[in-house]
Amino acid sequence: MTKNTMPKDAVATTETGTGTKASTIKTGGTGTKSSTNTTDSTNMDNSPENRDDTVATSVSTAKSSTPKRATHSFAKTRDALRYWVLLTSGIIFSIATTILYMLWDNPAEFGTEEFWIIVQLRREAVITIIIVAFCQSLATLAFQTVTNNRILTPSIMGFEALYSLIHTSTMYFFGIAGFIAFTGNFAFITQVLLMVGMVILLYGWLLRGKLGSLRVMLLVGLILGAGLNSLASFMRRMLSPSEFDVLTARMFGSISNAKAEMFTFALIVAGIAGVLLIASSRKLNAITLGRDVAVNIGIRHTPLLMWCLTLIGFLMAVSTALVGPMTFFGFLVATLTYQAASTHDHRYLFPMAVTIGYAILMGSYFVMKNIFYAEGVVSIIIELVGGLAFLVVILRKGRL
Repeated sequence: MTKNTMPKDAVATTETGTGTKASTIKTGGTGTKSSTNTTDSTNMDNSPENRDDTVATSVSTAKSSTPKRATHSFAKTRDALRYWVLLTSGIIFSIATTILYMLWDNPAEFGTEEFWIIVQLRREAVITIIIVAFCQSLATLAFQTVTNNRILTPSIMGFEALYSLIHTSTMYFFGIAGFIAFTGNFAFITQVLLMVGMVILLYGWLLRGKLGSLRVMLLVGLILGAGLNSLASFMRRMLSPSEFDVLTARMFGSISNAKAEMFTFALIVAGIAGVLLIASSRKLNAITLGRDVAVNIGIRHTPLLMWCLTLIGFLMAVSTALVGPMTFFGFLVATLTYQAASTHDHRYLFPMAVTIGYAILMGSYFVMKNIFYAEGVVSIIIELVGGLAFLVVILRKGRL
């Protein structure tokens, strides 16, 4: 019987039942080396448990590599930081100019009763500037959002033309005595009610129905304003030189036109209208996306337009009746606001606009009153700068 021996360096291979090589063993002088079949390893990798682990790993890897999607008011952190820096700087500047105005060139000794009487008199101008800046800034920004046009201002709706007609007709029918008597709360409330009534009738007529259109409403408002201005101009030609001189002094917007007795009603109306408009900031953000998109996300577009335009009418009526017409002040504030705040979110645009508006009015009033001794021309200079800014924007844009 022959003994079957394997050579020292022989290779032994076994066959599996399926004919697949299971293992290979190589013996040597220093030890034994074994390896598992590649096919079995592949079969193990393709098992259901391993496939589930592979899918889970790939899904988790995809989730970790995909950035999280979120909606923010500012596109970049740098824009948000810039906004807060500018807003804080504007607030500090406004507070500083207010304190300077209240204390600068006060002839009485600090702390005496006469000193505080003068400060109290100057406080009326500060309250007037706060009301005008608040009303003009909010109204202009909201109006440009509603009309989807950064060139238009609420003045296009005929507020200033109606203001001019009211005062001109008062002078024409009642003379200088009646014109001078037309002051105080009665005159202020009458002007506000007439302006708001005209706006509500105009909006209700031109925004409802199948033919209702915002563009038609703006066009009618422009034509109506031109007609009222023409009528007021005709009446002014019939006045005597002395009457015309007294009337002209009232036609220019001026901080000194405001009376302290008007503040209570003005603050109540402007405060309520402004708060309601600020509360509609998210809906105004939706309007900026366009009518179709706003309707698709559940916004009642036409009722919202009428609501916002009515609030704008109250704000503009209060500002115009308080100090007179200021055509380009709101446009100047809105233009600077868009440059300072890199966002379309009205929750951030409104505070910036009010801050810029107050800083412009307070700063210019302080400089013109205490340095050039010509506080009466503040509105004229602001209108000049605003008009130049309007022309620059149009020339750069190339269209309305």
